Amino acid sequence: MSGTAALRTILSEVDPSWHGDGPDRIAPELLAAARNSALGRRLLGRWLAAGDAPALLAPQPGEGFGAAALRWPRARVERLVRDLGALAYAPAIRAEVRRDPVRRLKQALDNAYLLALDSLVWDGKVQAQLGAQLNAELDAALRDPDDRTMLDLLDRRGRAELRLWAERRDPGLADWSRLLLPRALHDPSSTLVAHLPPETVERLHSHHGARPLAA
Repeated sequence: MSGTAALRTILSEVDPSWHGDGPDRIAPELLAAARNSALGRRLLGRWLAAGDAPALLAPQPGEGFGAAALRWPRARVERLVRDLGALAYAPAIRAEVRRDPVRRLKQALDNAYLLALDSLVWDGKVQAQLGAQLNAELDAALRDPDDRTMLDLLDRRGRAELRLWAERRDPGLADWSRLLLPRALHDPSSTLVAHLPPETVERLHSHHGARPLAA
């Protein structure tokens, strides 16, 4: 894919909130016009490269422009985030034995539920305080009859696990995972916490990166 086509693809997915902040935010009608203009796309790309996406839009030896975004379309990122979130909450998911919560977890998480139960992927060993925290957070989410609350909890943790790993191992993906969602949903890296072993995150990253999107 050419650099022009890649930039068009990337900008079509970037959440509008990343194009300026506060009083400097680009008006929706101007943003739409910029995305449909070759010059406008170049300017938007330069602003992102200079600010919120330096790794994503930097030239990559041996790879094309914006390679991380092209390797990781939105659907693939969302699958990885959900699996990381479910795995991060594995200690709490494995400890949940009540019939209705277990049924809801199985239905809502599908294959991610089986991943959370697989001790060969991660043994789920955490300190007692963290284990109690995970149990309390999952229990509170499951008390809401809307599964979206529980899924949002897992996805938020999954995004944190991915970002903290990717900022060291795949910086372009770290940038891209932020740009796909509104700026307000992301906390500064300094405030994020993660507890999955890096090798476990890398294993899932490699698995999803090689997996066909239709699978």
